[in-house]
Amino acid sequence: MYLLPAVDILDGKAVRLSKGDYNAVTTYNDDPVAQAQEFEQLGATWLHVVDLNGAKSGIPENAAIIEKILAKTLLKVEVGGGLRSLEACERLYQAGVTRMVLGTALVRDPEFAQAAIEKYGNALAAGIDAKGGEVAVAGWIEGSGIAATELASRMANLGYKHLIYTDIARDGMQTGIEPEAYVRMAEAFRNPVIASGGVASVADIENLAAVAGSIEGIITGRAIYEGTLGVVEGVAKCVEVTRAWDVAQAAKDPCGMGGTCAC
Repeated sequence: MYLLPAVDILDGKAVRLSKGDYNAVTTYNDDPVAQAQEFEQLGATWLHVVDLNGAKSGIPENAAIIEKILAKTLLKVEVGGGLRSLEACERLYQAGVTRMVLGTALVRDPEFAQAAIEKYGNALAAGIDAKGGEVAVAGWIEGSGIAATELASRMANLGYKHLIYTDIARDGMQTGIEPEAYVRMAEAFRNPVIASGGVASVADIENLAAVAGSIEGIITGRAIYEGTLGVVEGVAKCVEVTRAWDVAQAAKDPCGMGGTCAC
């Protein structure tokens, strides 16, 4: 489990939306590159970036800023927003992005979703954002009529190994998390998922400890910007929870035989 501080870029600035509402914008930094550098200095090794302009328009609009982040930090960068063509993916891939997140395209262009995973493999992630369990698309503006767990299962069948699940009702609201929702998604996806939406404090990370086997990483934004969760303590808590989970699993299976050892 690892922490991914979030930088959401809208009109060239680092912002956060409340519940995905483009009319409820809070600007936190006029320079997303400087914000990324600050996160790195605080100990983050990953960064989650969303091109909010691209998510709405369907065309990446802040690629140049993302390229600057890659050039000026050593962070592993995960990017989503407007990636709906192989050409758009290729630019970011060549720039050095560690992972590209496909969202709307998973629903509207399954042929592209398949072509992309065949070309980029582990450098891709499925981004599933949901309201009331229903997948939302086009920058969270439209419903899709598809259940989040159903889409997760489809993506697993295509070969996706990374999935980011965002609970839109909690995103940017600092209302806490629902661990069981990530367990359900991990079961449908058949792999651990990245949790997003509602992480407000280190206590929320602790609340995921019991289901750590279902969690690959944790994305958080507003809580960091507003000081209820520090990057330093968030990174440390993720490491602590992961170690505790590993120790617990080792205790259950000391011989590493999947529980089949007779000793």
